[in-house]
Amino acid sequence: MLRTTWLMPCLLLSLAMTAFSARCQDSNWGLFKQNYLSQDGRIIDHENGDISHSEGQGYGMLLAVVNDDPATFEKVWRWTRNTLLRPSLWLFAWRYDPRERKVTDDNNASDGDTLIAWALLLAGNKWHDESYLTASENIQDAIINCLVIEQDSRTLLLPGLTGFTKDDGYILNPSYFVFPAWESFWQQRHNNIWLKLKKSSLELLNKARFGKSQLPSDWIFVKNSGEVMPAANWPARFSYDAIRIPLYLSLSDAQQHSMENFRHFWAGYTRNDTPAWVDVADNERASYPMSGGILAVRDLTMGDYPQMETSLRSGEGYYLSALHMLSLFAASLKTH
Repeated sequence: MLRTTWLMPCLLLSLAMTAFSARCQDSNWGLFKQNYLSQDGRIIDHENGDISHSEGQGYGMLLAVVNDDPATFEKVWRWTRNTLLRPSLWLFAWRYDPRERKVTDDNNASDGDTLIAWALLLAGNKWHDESYLTASENIQDAIINCLVIEQDSRTLLLPGLTGFTKDDGYILNPSYFVFPAWESFWQQRHNNIWLKLKKSSLELLNKARFGKSQLPSDWIFVKNSGEVMPAANWPARFSYDAIRIPLYLSLSDAQQHSMENFRHFWAGYTRNDTPAWVDVADNERASYPMSGGILAVRDLTMGDYPQMETSLRSGEGYYLSALHMLSLFAASLKTH
């Protein structure tokens, strides 16, 4: 028997996805598949040697649900399951290289795992497929058991199984905080770990307001003392990773004040002159403006829905195209 534990917000999301797909599937989704989807279900990162990532597979699956395309969903999920899944863990290797025809880094990326689990949950409910729901639950359990940790009174999500734990704290990526997925997981099974993770992550974002811009960096370091700072081995930039933070907040029921710093920073620029990134340590700005998918996130966050570009830009890449389409979907939820 199909589970009935999911609540009304999931039903409303499913209805919204159906309405959105009726308007957008033939244009943006068709172009996305044409440009970035292989015949066997692999989402291709043309900008990085045609490799594939667990994150990209998660976005492909999520967009297939949003666009009411079960055939494409199954194709992308089949390739992901057969190629990237580490079955003893129910987590996914993050990097596949077609030139070597194999996984070249079997460490996972928790955002990819989360996106895949979320897409499976939405697909299972939307298309009444118990196998998708079961797979989602397996991945959720793996994330909880392997990647969610306690640091003093905080609940944190590690970016991957290895490489992010230090003697004096943890390296985190705030753009891996997929708040709407965590809310859906809680709605499905009422495991309070997702509520604790959401609360701690929102508190971290409030602390990760660095420099004059008051924006988070792509990677942060959380000391055992609770101090939060930009991580040492990455540029201290609010850039192409961290741009996802306001997108995920917009798709969640997080408090409005969680996005006030993004709005305040972007309000200092005209739409067409907003820098693509800013260094939160020295306040250096990109010499070129936002465009395409990151501009769509800016427009969504600022509530500038009429100005949002409704069509994908040619050559934008799978990643920015995915952010563009999800921003349009989020805007459709707010305007209908």
